[in-house]
Amino acid sequence: MKVYPYRRLTGNVSWRVVSAQLKAEGEPWEDVESKYLSTIERVVALGPNDDRPDWVQARLRLRAELPAKAVNSGDTWQDVRVVAVLTERATNTRTAVELSPVAADGRELTGELYLHRCDLLDRATLAVHVVATVDGVRGRVISTSDVEWFVDVIETAPSLARELDVKLLGFDSGASRLRRFKDSPWVVDTTGRLPAVRVNTDFDGLEGLMGGDGGNGAEKTVRELLLTQMCSDVWTAVFHSAVGDLEIEEDGTPLFPHGWQGEVLRAMLPDVYPDRDPEDALREVHAARMGSSAAGWGELQPRIHFAASKRAGVPRTLSTTIRDLERLTQGDDA
Repeated sequence: MKVYPYRRLTGNVSWRVVSAQLKAEGEPWEDVESKYLSTIERVVALGPNDDRPDWVQARLRLRAELPAKAVNSGDTWQDVRVVAVLTERATNTRTAVELSPVAADGRELTGELYLHRCDLLDRATLAVHVVATVDGVRGRVISTSDVEWFVDVIETAPSLARELDVKLLGFDSGASRLRRFKDSPWVVDTTGRLPAVRVNTDFDGLEGLMGGDGGNGAEKTVRELLLTQMCSDVWTAVFHSAVGDLEIEEDGTPLFPHGWQGEVLRAMLPDVYPDRDPEDALREVHAARMGSSAAGWGELQPRIHFAASKRAGVPRTLSTTIRDLERLTQGDDA
């Protein structure tokens, strides 16, 4: 748990994106259809669409509600303000807007955030912070909302989940960067915008096995097991990549990265350290990686392997595979 040298606001700061509009060059603002905005997934999908003009600017309408104690705090906090901040790691974009009260009690606030398409490459994160003057110091963050929204300029469906980029390539006969892996059935590439899996079609029999839907019972069983193992490898690779991409505050506190790296860590850390909250778990992983904790990086690997296997469904698939093989063996004996 992070410790602050001043009193923080407790209670939930609820907020959401109410609506979105897009503007093409020289054209008026047009409403974004509600199907591109998901309150459940907390995603606004602004990816290219045939029914949508090539937009150059977007406008998001935001609404937030503060706990009563934020506006009735006496002398604890002065000049309380709510700020929405949109950030995208890929382009180092950071856009902020202050929300304004719409009711006399000052608890309900609204605002409009403007963003330019040229400033965004992929998926930006939108968060809300409450700042105030505390003990004479202006601009101290006294609360940050637990929820984040995402503004996606690639996808057209407002979903947190994304399909993994899987390509079939000949490692031995293909690009030189893949030849060193010619004996591997697949590799996971985490250097791009999204993680990608390259399947080696030069690996004898692999393309036919993994690319087909049919086959006999044994082939289906092996294919399912291979796909599960590939998913486990992907989860392991993206976890290590995400941990290596942390931002560190001046006091040494690691921060969750934006984009898919942050999503991976938030998904896996509860299985890596089930008895800790996500922030504590991230701090422990960072300390182990830097060699400053009793549990070294090596000791952490079984936990990461367990979390990756669980996410990929390895235990369930392996149990099914064993039962299927037993049935196949009994069938052959009969």
